[in-house]
Amino acid sequence: MTIRHLKIFIAVADTGKMSAAAEKLYITQPSVSQAVRELEEHYQTLLFERLSKKLFITEAGKRLYSYARPVVAQFDLIEENMVQESRIQRLRIGGTITLGSSILSYMVRDLKNACPDLELYSYVNNTRIIEQKLLNTDLDVAVVEGQIKSPDLISIPMIRDILVLACSTDHPFARKSSVAVTELNDQCFVMREAGSGTRELFESFIRRHRLHIRTAFEETTPDAILNAVKINGCLAVISLRLLERDLRDKKVCVFTSSSHEWNRQFSFVYHKDKFLSPPILKFQEIVKSYDNIDYLHSLTGGVLLDG
Repeated sequence: MTIRHLKIFIAVADTGKMSAAAEKLYITQPSVSQAVRELEEHYQTLLFERLSKKLFITEAGKRLYSYARPVVAQFDLIEENMVQESRIQRLRIGGTITLGSSILSYMVRDLKNACPDLELYSYVNNTRIIEQKLLNTDLDVAVVEGQIKSPDLISIPMIRDILVLACSTDHPFARKSSVAVTELNDQCFVMREAGSGTRELFESFIRRHRLHIRTAFEETTPDAILNAVKINGCLAVISLRLLERDLRDKKVCVFTSSSHEWNRQFSFVYHKDKFLSPPILKFQEIVKSYDNIDYLHSLTGGVLLDG
């Protein structure tokens, strides 16, 4: 049994087809079939059932999959770290949606200027998916807004951020300088999708204050969220960084938490076994330079009274 066997087995389990696994790995289908058969002979157990020309992973296969995933990921880390200095340097950067819609592109630009020969790839999604991609070694580093759950990832807070309650200029709240937290009861909100760090923080706030809100929209992008606010009269809890243009154009009003419990930090994240190459260390330095909290405070408006 070799790492190659495990990689082929994982590809078959992920795709559900021998042919798809072969295409994914750029090998022939007979090679895939042989590797799976050799694994089954080695462990003396059936890993896939073949019913009506379809593959179904067995319970033994599921157990092997749970063991094989981290083993292959660790092997890939070893390979990557050992050849880091001799190959063309590449960096795969992850960012959560708030970052991707505000400052991530500027950070990547700064890194390109500092390391012009570096091959860069940037991927944006919510915190939960970014975390999984770091664990699967699909990304090298990331900057995220949410809480990292895995003990295998190092998370270093670096950039301060402020969430605010946003409403349109036509909303009844827009005529107020302050809003009591109890006034949020039964209000229609546009929410981020499950797995978002912004949503996780707001849902914790809802539970803490025993609020009952109505979710009218569930969106993944800042533009869609702002449309629900401006066109449909919803409330939203969103990063102040995403509202600069609309605040300048007087299209939204915002309220900051009086208890500062919506203050948060974006974190620089990488696997605990990751080799911190010079480009990674340079990117870490660049990320930290974007901690411009005084600028954010200049955008604030009304106050959400939490007490």
